[in-house]
Amino acid sequence: MKGREKLERHKVSLLKCSNYDYDLIKKSILKSFKNLGGIDKYIDKGDKVLLKINLLMKKRPEEATTTHPVFTKALAKVLIDYGAEVIIGDSPGGPFNTSILNGVYRACGIEEISKEVGAELNYNTNSVEMKNEKGLILKNINAIEVLNKVDKVISVSKLKTHGMMMFTGAVKNMFGIVAGLEKAEYHVRMPNIKDFSNALLDICILAKPVLSFMDGIVGMEGNGPSGGDPRQVGAVIASTSPYHLDVVATSLIGINPGKVPTIQRSVERGICEGNFNDIEIIGERIEELKINDFIVPEIRSLDLLDGKLPKFMRTIINELMQPKPVFNKNICVGCEKCFESCPPQVITMINRKPSVKLDECIRCFCCQELCPVNAIDIHRPILMKLLARL
Repeated sequence: MKGREKLERHKVSLLKCSNYDYDLIKKSILKSFKNLGGIDKYIDKGDKVLLKINLLMKKRPEEATTTHPVFTKALAKVLIDYGAEVIIGDSPGGPFNTSILNGVYRACGIEEISKEVGAELNYNTNSVEMKNEKGLILKNINAIEVLNKVDKVISVSKLKTHGMMMFTGAVKNMFGIVAGLEKAEYHVRMPNIKDFSNALLDICILAKPVLSFMDGIVGMEGNGPSGGDPRQVGAVIASTSPYHLDVVATSLIGINPGKVPTIQRSVERGICEGNFNDIEIIGERIEELKINDFIVPEIRSLDLLDGKLPKFMRTIINELMQPKPVFNKNICVGCEKCFESCPPQVITMINRKPSVKLDECIRCFCCQELCPVNAIDIHRPILMKLLARL
């Protein structure tokens, strides 16, 4: 942060939580609120609060793709007991309609827990254009209307790696406030990782979550955000700042925060320092929970070869280094989710199997992200991995 005033220190609560036992999680959430100054510091009695959880797609809780229902239940119960009204919701990948929401809520275990605690599920599929004066590149955002119907928003993310963005946490979780297929349009408009990560910050700034919680009890490593493997982490993380929470979460799983696009943009925009200089961790020492062998997908840095090779050589090599989706047609069930979710529409179905025009692919990996049977891998050339070490 050379040349800038030192940023204020933001509190991040980091607690051990070994499993999805309801009482254990509720205790951790209550302690998280205490660590951050108390629930009454952020929520007023009678507030209508949106728990913006991660409901990417229909996945069973044990697959570690979505925010675990027991985690959601415990947080909702704490808020309801305090005197708040709780609405649980997200805009999953693909079309945004009542039928799809109902299927996702049921498959992810959210429908059941909402009934148990008396929380409302969001079925409002309307969208509204919202001005975003503090946005850098998104001055107007087409957001889910429920955002205008609540007093407060709490982000409830899942700790996962990500094929395009390396890591998906509290900041990227807010991408779900963008309505339905509008998310695909953003991918088309901003295929450049730097632009897209700036857009994610703009969206998070618009949403203004008063608190961010992260379900890091069992995370996902490898080919996330849906095709990776569950990995025991054993952490509940919370903060007033989603940006600083992500710095702690990435450090916890052995990722250099400075390599994560959303954190890079946060540093460039003066939101956080990208290290622990402006963070006060309350609870456990990060060393006690840190995982050094967490499997993290590599992403291609936009400036990887800048200043190292002539421009004409960089263009050729960068093209050779492009990661690409690879379809396992033996696993593919022909559901056409990849075809339906492809923002640039470069996937076609031939004999109920997908085929992609790689020269027109924008490398957003929405196909891999929304494949229900994990039939799509992201191939990263060896040359890319070698040059990433330069």
